Formats: sequence, C-alpha cells, structure tokens
Amino acid sequence: MTTFRRRVAEWRSPSLRRGILWVPQWFPKTAVVCGSQEVAMAFPHLQQPSFLLASLKADSINKPFAQRCQDLVKVIEDFPAKELHAIFPWLVESIFGSLDGVLLGWNLRCLQGRMSPVEYSIAMEFLDPGGPMMKLVYKLQAEDYKFDFPVSYLPGPVKASIQERVLPDSPLYHNKVQFPPTGGLGLHLALNPFEYYMFFFALSLITQKPLPGALHIRTSDCAYFILVDRYLSWFLPTEGSVLPPLSSSPGGPSPSPAPRTPAMPFASYGLHHTSLLKRHVSHQTSVNADPASHEIWRSETLLQVFVEMWLHHYSLEMYQKMQSPHAKESFTPTEEHVLVVRLLLKHLHAFSNSLKPEQVSPSTHSHATSPLEEFKRAAVPRFVQQKLYLFLQHCFGHWPLDASFRAVLEMWLSYLQPWRYAPEKPAPSSDCQPRAVSERWAPFVQENLLMYTKLFVGFLSRALRTDLVSPKNALMVFRVAKVFAQPNLAEMIQKGEQLFLEPELVIPHRQHRLFTAPPFTGSFLSSWPPAVTDTSFKVKSHVYSLEGQDCKYTPMFGPEVRTLVLRLAQLITQAKQTAKSISDQCGESTPGRPFLSWLGFYSTDTNGCYPANDLDEMGQDSVRKTDEYLEKALEYLCQMFRLSEAQLAQLTLALGTTQDENGKKQLPDCIVGEDGLILTPLGRYQIINGLRRFDIEYQGDLELQPIRSYEIASLVRMLFRLSSAINQRFAGRMAALCARADFLGSFCRYHLTEPGLAGRRLLSPVARGSAASRARGPRLSLRFLGSYRTLLSLLLAFFVASLFCVGPLTCALLLVLGYLLYAVAMTLLTERSKLHQL
Repeated sequence: MTTFRRRVAEWRSPSLRRGILWVPQWFPKTAVVCGSQEVAMAFPHLQQPSFLLASLKADSINKPFAQRCQDLVKVIEDFPAKELHAIFPWLVESIFGSLDGVLLGWNLRCLQGRMSPVEYSIAMEFLDPGGPMMKLVYKLQAEDYKFDFPVSYLPGPVKASIQERVLPDSPLYHNKVQFPPTGGLGLHLALNPFEYYMFFFALSLITQKPLPGALHIRTSDCAYFILVDRYLSWFLPTEGSVLPPLSSSPGGPSPSPAPRTPAMPFASYGLHHTSLLKRHVSHQTSVNADPASHEIWRSETLLQVFVEMWLHHYSLEMYQKMQSPHAKESFTPTEEHVLVVRLLLKHLHAFSNSLKPEQVSPSTHSHATSPLEEFKRAAVPRFVQQKLYLFLQHCFGHWPLDASFRAVLEMWLSYLQPWRYAPEKPAPSSDCQPRAVSERWAPFVQENLLMYTKLFVGFLSRALRTDLVSPKNALMVFRVAKVFAQPNLAEMIQKGEQLFLEPELVIPHRQHRLFTAPPFTGSFLSSWPPAVTDTSFKVKSHVYSLEGQDCKYTPMFGPEVRTLVLRLAQLITQAKQTAKSISDQCGESTPGRPFLSWLGFYSTDTNGCYPANDLDEMGQDSVRKTDEYLEKALEYLCQMFRLSEAQLAQLTLALGTTQDENGKKQLPDCIVGEDGLILTPLGRYQIINGLRRFDIEYQGDLELQPIRSYEIASLVRMLFRLSSAINQRFAGRMAALCARADFLGSFCRYHLTEPGLAGRRLLSPVARGSAASRARGPRLSLRFLGSYRTLLSLLLAFFVASLFCVGPLTCALLLVLGYLLYAVAMTLLTERSKLHQL
C-alpha cells in the first residue's frame, strides 16, 4: 500500500497539475513545461490516465486480492472522473471477465462465503449497490461519459436486428447505436457508465463458463446470485416510494441522472421493420424534462438490461422457426441461468404487488401517481411478459427429459402465482384446505392466458414422455397439478378462454396490437397507454402479441387437452403399480443376495428385473414418496378436469392395469400384425420406462451363449474346446447310443441332448422358417464345470468329507456314485413323463 500511495502522491503533485511532465532519467535533459492539452497531443502514450491504468494492471498481477481492492477504493476516492474514465472499462472487465469468456475475472459465480470467506466479503463490499464500485459509476455518470459496447455480444435477436439496420423495440437501445467510421471495427452501442456496468454484470451469467470443479456449487450461495438479489432490492424497492439517493462522496451532492432516452412502443419483431436511420431521424424526440421521472431511470435501466440479456434470446420469428424438427438451437440456457431468472421474477412480483391498495386498479391511474408506482404497474407486462413466454416455450420444447427440468418448472410456477408474493397474507384455513385464489388476480390470469394454458399443454407432452416411477419426475407432476388445482384458478382460466374465443365484432386486423403498442412519446411513463376496459380485447391482444395473428389456440379445457390429461392419468396409475411391484421385489430380497447371486445361487436372468432408476438408489422411502406424489397429482387432475371415479375405473380396465403378479406378466400395449405383435406408441413408452415387458428367452445354442458373470471365462472357453473335440471324434457313437430303445439309450439321451429343444417356442416370426435347421445331434456339454457355483459346491463337499476323515479319492467316488443314482432316477422320471404325454 505504501508504494501505491507514493505513486498516488507523485501523481497528484502540484508540478503535474501545473502541466510539468515528469520524464525518466534516460530522457533528454530538457525540461518539458507546457499545458496539459499540449502534453496530451505531443505524448499521447504518457497521458495521465494511461499511467494510472498501467499501474493498476501491474498491481493486479503482483498484489493479493485484498490489497488490490484497497488500492482501488483509494483511487476511486482520490482521483477525479476525468482520470478514472480510462480505467473503468478495464476494471469492469477484470471483475466480470471478458465478453468472449476468455478472461474469468473475479469468478463471482463460484465465489462462496463458506469456501473463501475473506475474498467473498471483500468482493461483496466492493460491488455492493452502495459500495465503491457503484460510487465510481455515479462519479462517471455525473460527467456524462460514454463507453463503447460491441453489438456482436448482444443476444441473438437484438444483434440480428441491429445488423439489419432495424432498431430493436426495447428503449434500452434507442439513440445508442453507433455506426463505425470508415475502416472501423463494427457496430457498437454508446452506453453511459451505469448501463455499461450492468451490461457486463448481466452478460457474465451467460458468457462466463463455470470451472469443471464448480458443478456441485449451490447457486443461491454464490456471490453473483446474492449480488443480483441486492441490486434488485436496491433499485426495485418493495418498500418506500423513492429510491435511496446515492452520492459520489460523503456529504457531496448527488450526481445528476443520465439523460432519459425516449421510450418506444412495445411490439413484436417483424411488425415495424423500419430503417435504423429513418427511425433515428423520425423519432428523435426531446428529453423528458420532468424531474419526477428521473428518480427511476436506474430502475428502468436495471430491469431492461436483466430482461434483455437473460431472456431476449428468442424472437417470435425464431420461435416459430424452432418448431421445425430440422431447426438448430441458437442458445441453450443453463440451470444456473434459470435459477437467476426465477429470482428476478419473484422479486418483480413482490415489486409490483407493493403498490398501495388504492393504486392497484388501473382506473385510479392519474398524473399524480409517482413514477415509481407507475413503473411497478407496468414493469411486468411491458418488459417481461413476451420475452419470458418465448424463453419458457423454448425450455419446454428443448430441455432434456430429466430431473434438471425442475428449475424451469419452478420458474414457470413462480410467475404463475403472483399472489404468493403479495404483502397481505390471508389467514390459513382451519380445515387445512388450500386457499382460494382471490378474484383480484383475475386480470393477471386473463392477461397471461398463454402462460397458463399453452405451457400447461407443453408440460403434459413432457410428462407423457418421462418415467413417472422416478420420485423426481413424480414430484414435478405433483407440483404442477397442485398449483393448477388451487380453488378458483381453473375457473379464472376458463373465463379467460371464453373471453378469447368470443367472436370478433368490430376489432380490425391491426387493432389487436394497440394495447401493446402505445403511441411514441418522449418518456416511458407517458408511453404507457390508458386503461382498456374491454376485458375480451385485453385477452385477445395478449394472445396475438405472443403468438401472432395467425395463431391456432387449443383450449386448455377442450377435448384435445382432456384426452392428454386422460392419458396422463393412465400413466400415473401404471406408474403407481410399477412402483409397488418394485417395492415388493426389493422387500423380498435379502442383504446377502448380491453375493449369493454372484456365486450362482440366485437366478441371474435379467429378464425379470426392472430398469435402474431413483427407486433402486433411494429405497423404500422413495417408493412411498412416489406413491404419495402420484396419488395427490391424480386427485388434483380429477378436480381440475372433473374426472369421475367411473372414468378412471374404465381407463384402468382398458389398459389392463389388473396385472398378474404385481405387473410382471403384463405384456406391453401392442396390436397383432401379419408377422406377429407390433408395438404401439404407448407400448414403446411402457418398455422404455419399465412399466411392462416381454418375456425374453434365449433361443440360440446354449454352448455359444455369452459368458455369464457367475462363470470363469478362461475355464469356460477351455471346456468348450474339450467338449467340441470329444463331440467331433465320438459323434457317431453318441448318436448310435441315443438311438437305442432300451434304458441305456434313455440314459444317454438324458445327458447328451438338450432338454425341451423340440418343444421350444420360437417367438420371432423371422426365425420360424429356419426352425428345422436348429436341430442338433447328441453332444457332450462340460460348461457347467466352469461356474463358480459348481466349483464351490465341489470344494464344499470335499471340505465336509475331510471333517469326517474321508479322503479326496473316496469322496470323488461317492460323488460319482451319488450322481449316477440321481441320473438313473431322472432318466426313469423323464421316460415316464414322455409316456404320459403320448
């Protein structure tokens, strides 16, 4: 710190302020005394900010993290904005990493207080909304500095729009796009310090890839996640009507806010493809001079940046193209990304619900309302709704069919339930019944109709393709059914669908867009349209703005969706029975079974086993939870869609759910074709998820079947060669012995022919024609001597004989004699059974 302070003292010396340039000893001995402007022109590489930046860069390599932060705090306090603006881009990049992901920065997404308490506390204090970094931002903000941000790192739809010379609809980009000069690098945005900082902060969630060892880090404990929460609480306050004022220095004046950029109409892509140049010329409006609107410019900017960087990766045209099976994904969000978006949505609900009761109704809208309260009312429908819908549609259609979808599901359910984040909490009912959704939320449900209906259909299509025996998948079905079964919610959704399906009387083709495309004015607040009292018009406008004018709407309570719900009810019933059968199967097993199975005392046939899933790892507790989740989910679905017990019983009989032996003998769903059984889509689903199975039998040569885990591979191969040599040499004699009609012939047939070969049932229709070629002559098989079970039995017999003082030779003779007696008895029984069959 001493060295750095000495540098700072030299830097702040009077000689430098007078314009005397310090030069090293190796420079010519001529004093250079001139004005600062002349110095900058004569020696651009020796400008003061460049020296400061070089010093900080050197210290960032040589000094520990805590020392670097202390130095930065000192620099921010001591240096004026004129000297700090040159280090600002470097400092932001060194904290959040480079936009191309090469530089990691402070790695805030992996920084945890539990693992690195010192670094965590220093970083959080430095980046806090009231900390030194934000003071630097406001210090530069007061001087109206601009910083270039490359357009190439913006989300796909925004980048494509700007590169096509079409101005994006978000006010965030208006009057900021800069064309490159001749020979320039490319398009860029001219951002003020607050915007530049927030752009980097938001994009670091996407551009920075986590380290390999950070896969098991809990997102909610990381510095980045907590900083997002702090910024939301600071700039989108749920308590108080005015944001806390910030000043660049203690006791100093507050920095002047950045000039407001004019707001633009909210419209989907493809509606107003105007030239970028024309849009700038024709819509160049004066800055709103209303001082009241300046109090929320940071709030607006923060929300717009978060929504644009985290959600605006899909446009309406891109979403429609993604419905094609040949379309390639342009952006794939991570689970961490989804968790951060969920945090944003939860806070936005709390932010919007913090309106005073007399200001909630749109009819109370007046110019006397404060800008922050206006912003609370307009934030979600204006900035979030469309981009979130496209984001969720993409996740529902492209997320893997595994338990990680739980993050997307909870984000969706959080958005659907704004009443959970309302300040007033209704008293819990005494009969433990779920609380009814208040009629106050009917406008939200109706104006977000597609969020409820179309995404519910998307979830049904996913649930029908997942293994519901898994507790994690069963929990997701339970969560969705529980949310949608809340009293009065289904009725609100039905009412919204009725309003949308009402016949259009006098609504022109383009009038649907008027609700979401207010007239262009110079401020965000005045651009919000007056209240529209026609509820049907609101619902239609919502649907058309998200899906386009030519959308095909499928009613949630119509026959098509009801059919999907009935199929889901069928699969839930099957999954419950499968879980029960797995539970019974696990209950019959003993702790020593794996060892005994390895020795060969248990059947190693894998045909009777179910595929591995969570139940195998979590045990009986999981089976109980799965059964509870599925039982309650089925109950909630019956409540929502008014399914009767008679309908469920009929479905159960139609699917043959009264299975033999707890479902182990029920064949998959299939139809009879010319060549045998043909699986239906339901049958394929049943096989993939282990709900049903075919009885598979090995029908090849028993001598050539794969070596089992209970056999010694080298010994089996050696015995096969030996038996093959014997069979090849004595094939004729063995055939003659087996052809005899006396007892010797029967004895030889018992040992030298495969039992039941002639009566074996061939299941494959293709193999029926070659059944005759499968007949094989008498032969000797020694493969049984290669199993651990046989060898262990022999060793055990010799050990027991030694306890009774019986020698090995005598024991071997006794074993041979005992086997001969057993073979004679089995031969007689076999011949007698054949006579009875005749």
